Order: sequence, then C-alpha cells, then structure tokens
Amino acid sequence: MPTAFQVTVQPAGWRFSAPSGVSLLTAAQAAGIRLARSCRNGTCRACLCHLRSGQVRYSIDWPGLSADEKAEGCILPCVAQPLSDVVIDAPGATLIPKDPA
Repeated sequence: MPTAFQVTVQPAGWRFSAPSGVSLLTAAQAAGIRLARSCRNGTCRACLCHLRSGQVRYSIDWPGLSADEKAEGCILPCVAQPLSDVVIDAPGATLIPKDPA
C-alpha cells in the first residue's frame, strides 16, 4: 500500500503528494497550495470542496457534512485523509507566495 497519494486540485490542475494519515489541507499547505480554511477540525465548513475521484477517510467520527452533502461528493479537506489518489474541485485555491530570498 502506498505511503503517499497524488492529489490534483481543479480547476487549476495543481498536483501534490499527500502522505497517508495526513489531512489534504495539511499536505496542500506543505506543497505551497492554500485551500480555504478556518477551524481545522471539521465543523466550520470553510474548506468544503468536492471530491471528483478517489477515496478519503476522516480523522473524526462525523465531520460537519449532511448525508446529502456526502452523497454529492462534498468533503472537508481539513479532516479528510487520502485512501487513494484523489481529484478535488477547490476553485478558491491559491498558491502560497514564497518568501523572497
């Protein structure tokens, strides 16, 4: 079983590696990609996006999503960990500016 999975952020097409057991949000930030966020514990829904393909598991029992939202493919990257390569739709994602050297 892989220890890291490929994550693609649409519509920009950015890609990064997400280690198994690490949230998509944390892995995105480590790769220089900023996803919307606030609470980081699955309750505020600021990071809500859509899972276009792949599978995730949650680090908490029941994230702040309704059953209908889950059925529609909504995920909360702050508490979602990859179980496979994934494609997410996060139109508000931006690149984190690098510090000038």
